[in-house]
Amino acid sequence: MDTTAQRSVPGAQSVARAAQLLRLVTSGGNDGMPVAELARRAGLTRPTTHRLLTALRHEGLVDQDERSGRWMPGPELYLMGTVAASRYDITAVARDIVRSLAVRTEESAFLSVRRGDETVCLLREEGSFPIRSFVLSEGVRFPLGVASAGLAILSFLPPHDVDAYFERHPDLPREWGVAHSVQRLRTRLRDTQERGYAVNPGLIVEGSYGIGAAVFTREGHPQWALSLTGVEFRFGPDRLPELGRTLLAHAHQLTTRIAASR
Repeated sequence: MDTTAQRSVPGAQSVARAAQLLRLVTSGGNDGMPVAELARRAGLTRPTTHRLLTALRHEGLVDQDERSGRWMPGPELYLMGTVAASRYDITAVARDIVRSLAVRTEESAFLSVRRGDETVCLLREEGSFPIRSFVLSEGVRFPLGVASAGLAILSFLPPHDVDAYFERHPDLPREWGVAHSVQRLRTRLRDTQERGYAVNPGLIVEGSYGIGAAVFTREGHPQWALSLTGVEFRFGPDRLPELGRTLLAHAHQLTTRIAASR
């Protein structure tokens, strides 16, 4: 976030706070999020949070469930999203690839996109294996380097971008555990570069494993990622290499398709 712009442009701080609340509300999905949790995550007081949410609701950007009081995305976001989708959305060209990945592996498969310093899940396809992990679903956000999708993307960014990311986010170990210290993350980045795909060995939810592979723009930038999640025993050393090869093949297929469609 550009703090210089916030200081010099009138109203920029309010816009930034409102935008942050919109991101948090959408991350709650269909269940929404209570105002107290939104205030905590945004680092704002509850009155300030409620005032901003009320203004956003007046514009149709958020809505509030009358029974639960939880806040959720509003109708104007949908209308804006349909316009923006023609430029940014790749779900139409990716859906069958994500579905194929779920069928081939029997695990839950996902497509995520990089948005700034986060990844946002765009698609989820359930695998046929009856025991599943529910860490990730459409609209859920994670910082780069936390979930396997974001770790895969971060691994293939230019080194100076990786350094700048760590400088902007010194609080990753405090928020996500010591496994997300800079030193440990850099080790996982190197491992990801060598393997071609990232591995998250239950670092978000114990026993829930994930692997991710970057998907690139025509210019070679890691902008999206395909990932798989499931329970620990399904990602053991006897099966992980096979899952990784299948994931990389599908990621390459999607990269090729994106390049041909743009």
